[in-house]
Amino acid sequence: MILSMFTLMVSSLMSDDGDNVLYLQDPNFQILVANLNNLRELYLDGVDMSSSGEWCHALAKSLPRLQVLSLSYYKLVGPICPSLSNLHSLTVINLEGNFGIPTVVAPFPEFFMDLLNLSVLRLAATNLQGWFPRRTFQSKTLRVLDLSWNQDLSGPLPNFSNTSSLETMMLDGTSFSFGKSGSFTNFKSLQTLSLDVNFASVEPQSSLGIHRSLRHLGLTQTDSTSDLGLILSWIGDLQNLRSLEISDWDFSLTSSSSVGKLKSLRRLSINECIFTRSALSTFGNLVGLTSLEVFSCHFNGPIPSAIGNLTELKSLNINNCDFLGPVPSSIGKLMNLRSLEIFGVYNDIGPMPSAVGNLSNLESLKIFATKFSGPIPYAVGLLKKLTSLDIRMSGFSGSIPNSISNLTRLIVLDLSLNDLSGELPVSIFTIPTLQRLDIFSSQIFGSIQDINVTYSHLVSVDLSRNNLMGNIPESFFQLTSLAYLDICSNNLMGSVDLSSFWRLQNLVHLGLSNNNLSVTDIYGEGKNSLCTYLPRVTWLELARCNLTRFPCSLAPLNQMSYLDLSCNRISSAIPKWIWETWNSSLRYLNLSHNMFSITQHPSSVLPFYKLGALDLSSNQLQGKIPMPSPPAFFLDYSNNNFSSVPPNFTLYLGFQFKISKNNISGHIPNSICNSRTSVLDLSFNSFSGWIPHCLIEEGSMSVLSLRENQFEGVLPNIIKDQCVLQILDLNNNKFEGQLPKTLTKCLQLEFLDIGNNHMVGTFPSWLGVLSGLRVLVLRSNRFYGSMGGDLHSDEKSGEYFFNLQILDVASNNFFGNLSPEWFDGLKSMMNELNTTGDILGDNNSSDSGMQAGASYQDTVTIYYKSVYGTFDKVLTTLTVIDLSNNSFDGTIPESLGRLTSLHVLNMSGNAFTGDIPQEFGRMTQLESLDLSQNQLSGDIPDALTNLTFLGILNLSNNQLVGRIPRSGQFATFQNNSFEGNLGLCGLPLSNPCGIRPAPPSVAHGEKSSHVDVILFLFVGLGFGIGFAAAILMRWGQIGKWFVKSARALRT
Repeated sequence: MILSMFTLMVSSLMSDDGDNVLYLQDPNFQILVANLNNLRELYLDGVDMSSSGEWCHALAKSLPRLQVLSLSYYKLVGPICPSLSNLHSLTVINLEGNFGIPTVVAPFPEFFMDLLNLSVLRLAATNLQGWFPRRTFQSKTLRVLDLSWNQDLSGPLPNFSNTSSLETMMLDGTSFSFGKSGSFTNFKSLQTLSLDVNFASVEPQSSLGIHRSLRHLGLTQTDSTSDLGLILSWIGDLQNLRSLEISDWDFSLTSSSSVGKLKSLRRLSINECIFTRSALSTFGNLVGLTSLEVFSCHFNGPIPSAIGNLTELKSLNINNCDFLGPVPSSIGKLMNLRSLEIFGVYNDIGPMPSAVGNLSNLESLKIFATKFSGPIPYAVGLLKKLTSLDIRMSGFSGSIPNSISNLTRLIVLDLSLNDLSGELPVSIFTIPTLQRLDIFSSQIFGSIQDINVTYSHLVSVDLSRNNLMGNIPESFFQLTSLAYLDICSNNLMGSVDLSSFWRLQNLVHLGLSNNNLSVTDIYGEGKNSLCTYLPRVTWLELARCNLTRFPCSLAPLNQMSYLDLSCNRISSAIPKWIWETWNSSLRYLNLSHNMFSITQHPSSVLPFYKLGALDLSSNQLQGKIPMPSPPAFFLDYSNNNFSSVPPNFTLYLGFQFKISKNNISGHIPNSICNSRTSVLDLSFNSFSGWIPHCLIEEGSMSVLSLRENQFEGVLPNIIKDQCVLQILDLNNNKFEGQLPKTLTKCLQLEFLDIGNNHMVGTFPSWLGVLSGLRVLVLRSNRFYGSMGGDLHSDEKSGEYFFNLQILDVASNNFFGNLSPEWFDGLKSMMNELNTTGDILGDNNSSDSGMQAGASYQDTVTIYYKSVYGTFDKVLTTLTVIDLSNNSFDGTIPESLGRLTSLHVLNMSGNAFTGDIPQEFGRMTQLESLDLSQNQLSGDIPDALTNLTFLGILNLSNNQLVGRIPRSGQFATFQNNSFEGNLGLCGLPLSNPCGIRPAPPSVAHGEKSSHVDVILFLFVGLGFGIGFAAAILMRWGQIGKWFVKSARALRT
């Protein structure tokens, strides 16, 4: 049966009132409306009729009695035909949101102006263009005209007769002009006028002629050439105005006193304006105001105390403003206030005034990302009508006031992301109406006390990322309404079985990760008869929970969306039912850092339809890598025993793909150029051959790590201008040729490691223009020539390599003197930046597992002497210069001593002569100094005893003379730090001072071997990247800086 068979139908409603578009199986408009001659109303809003063919003539021909035509967001194409003017009964036309009308440039359909019965005309966002007709609308009953969001519709305002009944006119986002003659003179019934984002300016001395009946006026983001003083002068005459929205005005250039005259104003919304203190005080005259919204405004001073005059105010919203000084205590006079919101105030505004406790009618208090200080006022407990107290990330400190338990109507309590400390008041759990309790990412400590659950209605509890300890209270397992429980990243302990949580029949989200808990699963141990009913859990975090078996009680949970079992001790095979039961629901799966050995999936393609992140890293998995289809956003298979990838694996690549430290060989196919991968890590495998040039040439990857493979060939010379490369790691391959100079197009490059290849060329001083470059490793190649001998103009000005923290050019063929001026550009090695001991790439170092796409970590090895050890996580403080095993000569520049934040300096295995600079005593952060295997002479400077962090010193095999200093760290060094200098005497050498032997003939000797430095790189995708490094040393030789680092890592 088709719609056209209902020949007596009067009204047809097929509109879609949801978020989805309604599609018709046979979208032929002519067939749809055929024979519906009696139809009066047609509603097809949101229906996709883009392929319906001719619609306009068919409608005019078949529906002669039509009164209401509503086809908004209908995906109409083609022009609006003049034959619609034959529908004389039309009272409502709604075609808004049809961007395909017209498909070519066309003016406003003038024939609509002849429809005498028209009362509503909505043509917003229909791509109308050109000059609006000067004719007058013939309908005297037209109440609503909406022409908004047709940017190229211009000309004078529409004309209406003196008897016009127009009540609403929307001209947002148009280019109409407002002339001197009083453009709105005939609009005596006009109540709502909106000129938001209007692209035309008001002509000088125009009063607009707006009648005093106007009740709602919107003037946001109007043209900057409009005369603000003129506009404000006539706004003050609108004595019936009840709602005013203004945006992008500078009140510091004109008086705002006229706005203060609007005694009938009830709602004022101000967006992106600039205020002086006097302008703000003017608004204190609006004593009838019930709603005040201030968004993204600049205040030249504090919130004026005159705000206390607005005693009728019910809603106050201050969002993303930069006012100075404290919130005035006069805010306590707003006794009628129901809602108070303060978001995004980043200036220090002091403590919250205790007068807030006077707001006896307040129902909602929301403060977010605002820099208050001090404790939460005890007076907050006086707000007896409060139902929502949400004061996240707002700088509050101290303990949580017990008075909060007096808020007996409270439904939502969120105190998260503050500096709150002390114990968690058990009285909070006694609030009978409380449904949501969030206090995550604070510093509360102590145990969670047992609570009386008799009257509890708690639905959501988030206490994660605190310092809570003790056992999970038994009463938590009796919170029958609980759907969300997150207590991750605390110090909770004890043994708990999942069956305890399965009693909570409404549970959907459970987070237990990163505590000292031992989680068991009795249902998964063959006692399934006890499991009569499981909740519908969709989110489960069990990282670092000492699990030894996969929780098999999860098998019936067929709606699982997020599962994190990382960092446990689960061995054997991944259960087969994971791939079968959750293939249509799972979005995040993290099984990393366990001992799984078999995936138990018969195919190399995993049919996960929604999976966004899969982490199987750091297990013992082998065989072919299984890859989800369609592609997941984040894929990590690193640190396993996989031996191959699917032949067409590039079809399944997502945003991030990591397979480092496996046993995979072969070539990278050219089809990888068709993927959208941004992070590609193939390091520590056995790949070979040439790499597809697109990997570097396109510049579309942010991270490319191919280290420790057998790739060969030359790097592409051309890199596109849009290069977004941040990390390029090609260490330990067989690349040859020169480094492409077009790398300077990669303006975001922070890490470049091409060590241990066959690259040639002179030192790439042109990389100095990359202001973000922090790591440059050229070790063990065939580079030659001087380094920094001929400075370019930008280098002479000091604007080169100023963010560099790791420079390694060891084991090349560089020669000549070092230019003293060259080291003056290394600004990041001259200050005390990054001395807080942060761990980069790890926003919360206690959390395990991966967050999809949130961070990337890579490892790079720089070789020094053979001293071994390791750090799992490292700090951001290390700075390194390694010039060893080259042919540099001449004296050591004194300017090196200005690198006061340098931690490691290796200049061994060269031909330096002269004295050790006294200025080295200024490098107070130095941990390791190796000047061995040179031709240095003179005494050891006493200034080196100032280096109190020095843990490794090697001055061997030089021509140094005199007494070895014994103060400071020098008392800890052994013979091998000084041997091969026949002119040295005193401890720790066996050669006593007093007899100076003849100077020896110099034999340059064998090049020194290595010390290991491990660099850990972190890329915060969307947040920039960072890196860190740590020297691998014997604990007996470690200095204070490394001891401090190790303590930070353990905590």
